[in-house]
Amino acid sequence: MGELLSGLKVLIVEDQQDARSMLRHMLGELGINQIFEAHDGREGLRFMDSAFDFVDMVICDWNMPSMTGVEFLRQLRTADGSVPFLMVTGRADMDSVVEAKSAGVTGYIRKPFSHRELEAKLRIILARAANEEANS
Repeated sequence: MGELLSGLKVLIVEDQQDARSMLRHMLGELGINQIFEAHDGREGLRFMDSAFDFVDMVICDWNMPSMTGVEFLRQLRTADGSVPFLMVTGRADMDSVVEAKSAGVTGYIRKPFSHRELEAKLRIILARAANEEANS
């Protein structure tokens, strides 16, 4: 399954440069080297408009100016309902989890998280996506 991670093409949507860099570094340590970045949801949507069939997974922050991660997710789901989507957030309340799930999130990880937690979450999401694809 290591090969599965190393072949991933990931879009990071995050408004803070330090957080994007940290995610890029963590993904790189997992062997993922096809990483694209967007500094907000609007830029993420523009990228996905031209590359939605190229990206294997989106990792997105919840709190961003101009468009939240949930708003980005909702708009993305209208264009491409299948791309695995990992929401990164400091929110832990049940209402936020329910809101993200109703918007179509594939996975949810709470800040701060470790390299190991990120890897485990990615593997769960990919296994779930593969299972859904096999059953459709």
